[in-house]
Amino acid sequence: MDTSTILWILLPLLLIYLIYIYNNLVSLNAKQKNFFSQIDIQLKRRYDLIPNLVETAKKYMQHEEETLTKVIEARNIAKNSLAEVQKNFNSQNIKNLIEKENGFISALSGLSFVMEDYPELKADSIIKNLQEELSSTENKIAFARQAYNDSVMRYNIFRQSFPNNIFSNIFGHSIDANLLQFEDTSEIRKSVKVSF
Repeated sequence: MDTSTILWILLPLLLIYLIYIYNNLVSLNAKQKNFFSQIDIQLKRRYDLIPNLVETAKKYMQHEEETLTKVIEARNIAKNSLAEVQKNFNSQNIKNLIEKENGFISALSGLSFVMEDYPELKADSIIKNLQEELSSTENKIAFARQAYNDSVMRYNIFRQSFPNNIFSNIFGHSIDANLLQFEDTSEIRKSVKVSF
């Protein structure tokens, strides 16, 4: 076999392998966006629950206006950050969302601890229902985040593996996807449960 015959055999194989790399990168990227959309749904649900929780709590917590305002402000900032991710799904916007979500989680946990000082608030049936919904939503966010992080890991491993790493840059996949690492919400989940 001469060199040109070998070249004619290897060239189509290389082309098929490049197509495989490209299609896999596109597929893995689409999967992580799909998994993120599940997080998106749950974050929006949480954002929608917070104003109701704060409005109901205001009746009992007149002296805690600053805490309630901080929660709403942090919620609005995180919600705007999520909207940025929806407009442009990229690594920087994911990092920004993580930062804003951590601020929101911190403000929300502050509200949860303050609510412990108001027994009549804890006894309110609307608050109990909202807290139950919030706790359920936090669990759903945790599950969706795990699925998203698993898909990000698969994408990053495929992108970084040799020889994929050489071609991934050429195909426009030069940056690792970011894992979603929110602050620990277990305190929120525990504190929103009302016990008598």
